[in-house]
Amino acid sequence: MAFVTFTRTWWRNNSSWPNGLEPYVGTRRHKRRFNTEEEAKAECKAWNDSHDPGQLSCKMEYEGV
Repeated sequence: MAFVTFTRTWWRNNSSWPNGLEPYVGTRRHKRRFNTEEEAKAECKAWNDSHDPGQLSCKMEYEGV
């Protein structure tokens, strides 16, 4: 099984919600493909540790394909 990494946000701006943020699963932006889950996990950890998720909580995740 192969694994792909991707980023997406978990909120969107909406002034009618408290704090101006509405829960929202954003569009996936695919980054890389890996042969092992360990490699994909390491990529996600490195990316998330080195990037500010910002107001919309942009994070890197992975899934098996």
